[in-house]
Amino acid sequence: MKLFEDVKHVNPKNGSEYWFARELQPLLEYKEWRNFLSVVEKAKTACQNSNIEPSDHFIKINKMVGLGSGAKREVDDIAMTRYACYLVAQNGQTRREITGLGV
Repeated sequence: MKLFEDVKHVNPKNGSEYWFARELQPLLEYKEWRNFLSVVEKAKTACQNSNIEPSDHFIKINKMVGLGSGAKREVDDIAMTRYACYLVAQNGQTRREITGLGV
């Protein structure tokens, strides 16, 4: 079983940590991206309600993923700070213990 720290990325230029929403999605037991996106939107609202700029913590990106046929296609994703991941976990409807994720 993967944990939160297992899907962490580190920017080699400045050492900042980030997580991709598509990698966090299965950890929080969401099967469909569209359902997970609604949780991310709730988390962005919570961030805004705390007088914190969501764009500092949720960065929309595009990345290439491999398909079974060997081809690649571009998909939307979101790079998130630790704080953003915490907000997503708090706003989700997961059965998994948040503390077990290490967020």
